Amino acid sequence: MTDHPNTPSGAPPADTPTAGAPFDQLPLAPTVLANLRQLGYLHMTPIQAASLPIALAGHDLIAQAKTGSGKTAAFALALLARLNPRRFAVQALVLCPTRELADQVTQEIRRLARSEDNIKILALVGGSTLRPQMASLEHGAHIVVGTPGRILDHLQRGSLNLEALNTLVLDEADRMLDMGFYDDIAAIARQCPGKRQTLLFSATYPEGIAELSRRFMRQPHEVKLLEQHENDKIRQRFYEVSHDERLQAVTLLLKHYRPVSTLAFCNTRQQCRDLLQVLRDQGFHALALHGELEQRERDQVLIQFANRSCSVLVATDVAARGLDIAQLEAVINVDVTPDPEVYIHRIGRTGRADQDGWALSLASPSQMRRVANIVKELGAEPEWHPLAELQATSDEPLLPPMATLQILGGRKEKIRPGDVLGALTGEAGFTSAQVGKITVTESTTYVAVERGIAHEVQRRLAAGKLKGKSVKVRILDVSADSVPRESAPRRNQ
Repeated sequence: MTDHPNTPSGAPPADTPTAGAPFDQLPLAPTVLANLRQLGYLHMTPIQAASLPIALAGHDLIAQAKTGSGKTAAFALALLARLNPRRFAVQALVLCPTRELADQVTQEIRRLARSEDNIKILALVGGSTLRPQMASLEHGAHIVVGTPGRILDHLQRGSLNLEALNTLVLDEADRMLDMGFYDDIAAIARQCPGKRQTLLFSATYPEGIAELSRRFMRQPHEVKLLEQHENDKIRQRFYEVSHDERLQAVTLLLKHYRPVSTLAFCNTRQQCRDLLQVLRDQGFHALALHGELEQRERDQVLIQFANRSCSVLVATDVAARGLDIAQLEAVINVDVTPDPEVYIHRIGRTGRADQDGWALSLASPSQMRRVANIVKELGAEPEWHPLAELQATSDEPLLPPMATLQILGGRKEKIRPGDVLGALTGEAGFTSAQVGKITVTESTTYVAVERGIAHEVQRRLAAGKLKGKSVKVRILDVSADSVPRESAPRRNQ
């Protein structure tokens, strides 16, 4: 069942608890509350106080919560409350982006479930053989925690049955989407019962989250915590420049601060083109994003920037709409925007979750009224610095840590991220730590690898096989053009 037309029963309590409130304000069993006290869970964190009443009332939920905010307990207590220990069937499924997170979640749920006898929790992740997992499933489990690829493997083999499922949890959903698991998540959700509760937790809210919600959730409640984007995590600095020195000032900022990933906002397309040329001439790995790009070109640019194989993305506000990058060290305002709200939205893309970020703005004397409007909106005085203090802090060129390989073949060939990772960590002999984000499109697959091994990865992939077939692979050269040339390799005949 694809869609969820049903409306959830129940409603969250009218006297919703606040952060710091004790857990006994929730409708939890006395044994569960006693176990929480033994574990040292005395007061609810903000995400627990905001989401648990909604989840315990049976509603679908989308919650934005950073790592370390207590979100595991938020969904674990909800799914345990719906569990029938006497029914030996999989009643809850938790999807996680990585094996490490799945293992952590499994251990945490086990601790929280100690008050109930004989609740079996099983982790199904890649990196281990299928046969022991299949044997464990034959003995039965109440809760399964796993990575999308491995869960889908078991569903396709018939070793995992979800007919009794009442709760589906997507943990760190944005990260799973970043890793290219949208299709796997969708395939899993379609095999879950229609009348189920879906709880989605995410640190950010990219477009894919909204699409998942529309397809697989039923009138979800949304919880968004302001702590996601704390202003003190964004260090703002202003620099006064003349019109003629503005573009060169961007290169000075990059050489001084040396951020791994930078989003540079321009007010016009022409300024985007001019800045891109300046950056390329000085050896920066930069790409541009503006309204003249076709969707295919836009997708390639975003993939390379998101997987950290491009140091600088030059963009207009319109082109960057909906862009949400998990790790962004700096935002540069090449021009001060006339709209203070746009400024706040621009700089809010850095300093996410547990990270700090730089917001660096260039302003000419004629733009001081714009700066004053921003200051009024922020309620704080700007921190001005002279351009003269900007010095190159290293003689080494600013290179992105990753490179992107383009593989001819995608969803049409039934290629999944796990297939690519398996090929690289199997016969090719690389470690998973050397592999970054994997994105599978309809006919093309993109994989980020450490820059220093890119050519060797290309050679070994081209010499080996992917899903039993030879493939053509090339390295996308960010420094060549604003958009990678369509000299995509041809498939072996």
